[in-house]
Amino acid sequence: MSTYPSLAHKRAVISGAGGNLGIAVIKRLQAEGASLALIDHSLDGLRKRLGEQGLNPDSLMIVGGIDLTKKDQVDQAVAQISADGAPIDILINIAGGFRAEGAVHESTETLWDYLMDLNGKSAYLLSAAVTPVMIGGGRGGRIVNVGSRAALSGVAGIAIYSASKSSVLRLTEAMAEELKPFQITVNAVLPSVIDTPQNRSANPAEDYTKWVSPESLADVIAFLISDAARDISGALIPVYGRA
Repeated sequence: MSTYPSLAHKRAVISGAGGNLGIAVIKRLQAEGASLALIDHSLDGLRKRLGEQGLNPDSLMIVGGIDLTKKDQVDQAVAQISADGAPIDILINIAGGFRAEGAVHESTETLWDYLMDLNGKSAYLLSAAVTPVMIGGGRGGRIVNVGSRAALSGVAGIAIYSASKSSVLRLTEAMAEELKPFQITVNAVLPSVIDTPQNRSANPAEDYTKWVSPESLADVIAFLISDAARDISGALIPVYGRA
């Protein structure tokens, strides 16, 4: 059953589509009748993951094998998605990742570059590529970025991750101001720990009932890209569960 009729037939681009949150967002937006274009670093991996989740890969536009830290690959992916001339109405930047690194003085330049590229540069490049298509469509749009609670302040032991996700928040705020004249809203969701099999395995002693589920995050994202949130832009939405 559709909650937001305004999403029916809107074209949504989703990065990091093969991850736990990506799958939850795909299912949520399919229920709304949106048209989906999925981006992931592995074409075969994404198709397999979709099949495992009972989703038909052949019913979706899939752009796999994309390194979102490479401008030429990002530009080619967006050109492929928009080749039919239909506008892009929605962009959801989910692609990103986490790696614990210890204290700043114990970390490496390689790790800095890796996390900054994975979390910050990927959101920047895809947003920069999609925005002109959105503006050209002339009917506004919605961009939602996935940040983190850790982006709000420096956290000992995960400083580089925190800094990389903070860059996503600053990008969100700046783009929200820049795109006001085009009726394009830009917001971010800030989860705490997402309840995934990987996070449970990495944190076996934690009470995962306090974590936020991918489905809960997907509900918040669906709201932010709907007409119900048309006057919300530049917001950094905490989605912490009970953590």
